[in-house]
Amino acid sequence: MQLAEAFQSPDSIRKQIADLAKATKDHLEAQADLEAAQRKADASLAAAKSEAEKILADAKARHFTFLLPVDHVVAPEFKAEAPAKIVDVGATPADQMGLDIGPKTIAAYSAEIAKANIIVWNGPMGVFEMPAFAQGTLEIAKAVAAQTSAGATSIVGGGDSVAAVHQAGLADKISHISTGGGASLEFLEGKVLPGVEALTEKH
Repeated sequence: MQLAEAFQSPDSIRKQIADLAKATKDHLEAQADLEAAQRKADASLAAAKSEAEKILADAKARHFTFLLPVDHVVAPEFKAEAPAKIVDVGATPADQMGLDIGPKTIAAYSAEIAKANIIVWNGPMGVFEMPAFAQGTLEIAKAVAAQTSAGATSIVGGGDSVAAVHQAGLADKISHISTGGGASLEFLEGKVLPGVEALTEKH
């Protein structure tokens, strides 16, 4: 074996060291980014949990019935053809996402709607644009329409909710439909909407 083959040149060694240093730096930066993203996600989750607990406590103090889903339709991907199954919310696998409410939740929500004199609905129950995840939204639309026919006043707000009501063929069974979802809620909350203020302004 020749000496040139047995030993690497100084330039070759320096290049390998530089490449190793860059790879190590890139790995550490990627690890730091991952840890920062995890901290941010944990902080967001903690804030959301705190806000949810405040809302539930406020509802309890005001003696409001506050219903949350007890079961839902899950799938591993946000795709129409994704394999779906029904699970209780507390038993949701880590690799699945909730894409519609389940039959027990539909029954609970429908029963509560059947007691109402005034119904305000903002937001679909799931990804109703995909047939596999549309049942929850369509069943709630039927419940709202049925109670409206029984004498209740129903208000449906938001583009998606309006689309769902039309998809269910029940738009003519709703008292009032508005594409302004967030704006409708703000108006009911008592906030002044710029457009309404301009229309009611006295000159």
